[in-house]
Order: sequence, then C-alpha cells, then structure tokens
Amino acid sequence: MDTTDCIFCRIIAGEIPADFLHNDDLVVAIADLHPKAPTHLLLMPREHVASAANLTDADGPMLGRLFAVAARLAGEAGVMESGYRLVTNSGKGAGQSVPHLHFHLLGGRSMRWPPG
Repeated sequence: MDTTDCIFCRIIAGEIPADFLHNDDLVVAIADLHPKAPTHLLLMPREHVASAANLTDADGPMLGRLFAVAARLAGEAGVMESGYRLVTNSGKGAGQSVPHLHFHLLGGRSMRWPPG
C-alpha cells in the first residue's frame, strides 16, 4: 500500500486535521470519530505498519510505548478503575477497516464477551 493513501498516515503527517491526545516520536492517539463507547480512542504507531500480522521483534519499543500511553490515557479518561478494553483487528475478516495498525481503547460502559 502506498502510505499516501493511508488515512492514518495522512493524519499523522498533519495533512488531515486531528486533535492529538498524545503525539510523540513513536505513537499518536486521537479520539475515534465514530465512538462505540463513551471513551473510544485510537492509538497507532507513527510508522506505517499494516496490521498486527506485520509486527516484528523490532517493534517492541513502539508497542511498549503504545501500551504505556494507553494506560495513561485510560487514567486521564477516568476508566482505569472501572476497566477498559484495548483491541486491534488484523485483516478485513476481523473488522480491520484501515490498513494501518491501530488499537481501540474503549471504556465507560460494560463490555460483552465474546466481542463481535
């Protein structure tokens, strides 16, 4: 995929306006435009990675940062104590609609199991 066609790459590059809740050298976070829960954030790596299926050992530092940022944002959103869900979809059959690795942080309501 040409990353110029990737909406998340374009948001990260500043070509599409977004309010960043977090923005550093490895990870960015924004609010989901179509929330499925009272708290619904998207966390993604700055570098284009198509999905979890494309991760390698070299992505360890980015993933560590992403999970630490998720915990901080969950605390700031007030969902740390009640609980939150952090999920990624890998491939169209799993519901991945944007081919750029991203995690949904969902909270503020009861989650059902199994999802989907």
